Amino acid sequence: MSDDAAGGAPAAPGPTPAPEPAPAPAPIVRAEGLTKTHHGEGAPVHAVRGVDLTVRPGEFVAVTGPSGAGKSTLLHLIGGLQRPDGGKLWIGGQRVDTFREARWAVLRRRSIGVVFQFFNLVSNLTVADNVELPALLAGASPKAARDSRAELLAELGLEGRERAMPGELSGGEQQRVALARALVNHPALLLADEPAGSLDSKGTREVLRLLSRFHQRGQTIVMVTHDARMASAADRVISFFDGRIADDAQLGGGRREKPGGVSRVLDLKE
Repeated sequence: MSDDAAGGAPAAPGPTPAPEPAPAPAPIVRAEGLTKTHHGEGAPVHAVRGVDLTVRPGEFVAVTGPSGAGKSTLLHLIGGLQRPDGGKLWIGGQRVDTFREARWAVLRRRSIGVVFQFFNLVSNLTVADNVELPALLAGASPKAARDSRAELLAELGLEGRERAMPGELSGGEQQRVALARALVNHPALLLADEPAGSLDSKGTREVLRLLSRFHQRGQTIVMVTHDARMASAADRVISFFDGRIADDAQLGGGRREKPGGVSRVLDLKE
């Protein structure tokens, strides 16, 4: 005989368990105690002093500070362009601070795009060849490299310039070609070292607009800049002074790792 037939009330359903929060995505960049000292003719220069840093997927992080603070050295360590003297570094969950150059080269081709202040285009290659070359080196077929190049150049307003040589382009156009080259392999991480440092105000606006557009699509970006306008496009600003992180602020008022440090980074005058 059922409970209903016996006059008993049906059992009340138990409370629905709350869904478990999704785990936070693994960081794309994680550094612990990273150090780098430059040795030259004079006294040693301690460019990076025990830096701890985490960059999550989709973040746009601007690193700002005075000349000589160590900003570019930090960026070059993250991209494997220089080797740390100490500390540990992970890219995409893989420890990389002990990599030799050959392994770094493969990692950069597959996962890291780099944009420099002075473009670093190959002067005797056309725009098309400059953009396609990293894709071919990463193992893409010629057709796939051409398709990726055509898509990026169209998006960056460079259609019709495929056969031009770098010396025939304006500074802003050259930096857009450099950006296309850095993005052609769809890297998980884009590193930009003063990407508008040698451009006029129009070129700066172009680069800023393009970086913001790719960031809105989920591109992770770490950018070194002196320019407060460039830094204002990021959603996190790190102040770097004397080889250390002095402040780490989320734009909109949030604060991360260094409460009590130097704040209001964007109040710095040009």
